Amino acid sequence: MGESLEVSGLDHVYLSVRDLPASVAFYDSVMRLLGFKKGTLPIAGEPHAHYFNRWLQISLRRARSREPHDPYRAGLHHLCLRVDSHEAVDRAARELVALGVEASAPRLYPEYAEDYYATFFEDPDGLRLEIVAMTKMRRLLRERWDELDAFEDPLRKRGLVP
Repeated sequence: MGESLEVSGLDHVYLSVRDLPASVAFYDSVMRLLGFKKGTLPIAGEPHAHYFNRWLQISLRRARSREPHDPYRAGLHHLCLRVDSHEAVDRAARELVALGVEASAPRLYPEYAEDYYATFFEDPDGLRLEIVAMTKMRRLLRERWDELDAFEDPLRKRGLVP
């Protein structure tokens, strides 16, 4: 095998929704708040909403099933969007609540990481969405990536974490 390929980011997430107009109304306000733009280009003649920023696109289309989202069935569990700081999470939560979205109070989740700071909310289909602040672990991975030569537990094997 030659040099490994490197994925530079998540390009897009495609969500199927039960009620496209209701979901578009929800995502329009949330994604505008988060600095995304919107496209409405249909695909194969079917209406879609495409929310994008310079790094990521989230597209919506009508679902073929009317079943509500179940995060514990095979498929997407939740969608997490990262911001740079705790203050940005606080601001997002405040502004989501001001939009009428039931967002959890931002707090630390030490069961995930000692500095994992997030707020959670749901879309009209019950898909759990999260906004999290950049963590020390994510920063460490970015800064020391070129040193990580093991596939499994590379930070631990390099002695960078216990």
